[in-house]
Amino acid sequence: MGIAGEVAIVGTAMTRFGVLHDMGYLDLVAEAAHGAVIDAGLTMDAIDAAWLATAEPQTSGLIGDSGAAVAEALRFSPRPVTRVSNFCTSGMEAVRGAALAVAAGEYDIVLAIGAEKMRDVTPKGSLVAKTAEGSHPTLAKGRTAPGQFALLANRYLDAYGYTRDDLAQVAMKNHRNAMSNPSAQFGSELTMEQVLEAPIVAEPFGLYDCTPTTDGGAAVVLASREWAEENASHYALIDGVGLSVTGGYLSNFFEESGDYLGFASTREAAARAYRQAGITDPRSELDLVECHDCFTITEIVNTEDLGLAERGKGVELLRSGATARDGEIPVNVSGGLQACGHPVGATGVRMVVEIADQVTGRAGARQVAGATTGLAHTLGGPGIIACVMVIGAPRS
Repeated sequence: MGIAGEVAIVGTAMTRFGVLHDMGYLDLVAEAAHGAVIDAGLTMDAIDAAWLATAEPQTSGLIGDSGAAVAEALRFSPRPVTRVSNFCTSGMEAVRGAALAVAAGEYDIVLAIGAEKMRDVTPKGSLVAKTAEGSHPTLAKGRTAPGQFALLANRYLDAYGYTRDDLAQVAMKNHRNAMSNPSAQFGSELTMEQVLEAPIVAEPFGLYDCTPTTDGGAAVVLASREWAEENASHYALIDGVGLSVTGGYLSNFFEESGDYLGFASTREAAARAYRQAGITDPRSELDLVECHDCFTITEIVNTEDLGLAERGKGVELLRSGATARDGEIPVNVSGGLQACGHPVGATGVRMVVEIADQVTGRAGARQVAGATTGLAHTLGGPGIIACVMVIGAPRS
């Protein structure tokens, strides 16, 4: 049995995202997991196995370093738990792994959880320290995520004649969208002046071009389509999923094939997901997209790599209003990473929650009218790993 249209998302939940000093790592796991199970109309006893995504366990005292965290938070033992770490694609990779197990017939009902506790240490004590100080002494010394993606931004702006004003439009749109998302880290509108006058992080990125450092958790319950048809009060279907790894963390910047104008990993993952879902024209066949906007440039190039715009035309797509919440192909109606925040292991699961809720008409104030097919996309490392998932409403 293939995965396309055969695995259902029958329960969804997420914690609030933000600076959550009142919640520990296990609290995030428990709240998200129990919320998804309750949303599915089940009890934890009905869950056969779980997948846990945590990319940066060193920021939470290594408590998320294995599936034992789920056993502890949910009293889940002795059932199996697989812990997943795959850079920023970790959360969606947990959903993918859980879905494949259901499609293979190994389990009937499973749980995929993403959680990250990043704000109990200073930013310099978390990802910055790991990327700038803990990697190769010459190939990666001083490398940070803003610095790596700034190379792409400078190349793109120079190649196509765009400016920082165009990057700012992404931040403004996504912060405006987050005003309708009570779980987002930021829920207030930004002006062009605020974005452009913010402190520079890595030229051309100012503070509001960069995703914040965030705590949060999200979870989904998955089952077979047959089970969902007979038992679920609501469900969405995974119509296609693709994962691609196109390079190494250290060697990526030395690949002659790279043009610094997009990500081959996204293009490859999208092609696989589209084949499974039978999508040939994503611009017209998708109703909305949640794509990885860790930096403002990333949303722009991802819309191109996902086939929503021609290469070099992502800014024109943005300027046209097509990616606005009421546009032709809304992008990041949740607020995206820019405003929701980016608890790395939870982000991909949060995106799946958003699209599943949208295509089942349960997205509340940010509901995209008539949405039946959506796409979730995550991008990991310096653009070397991507996961794309097409999620649709049940077919009559």
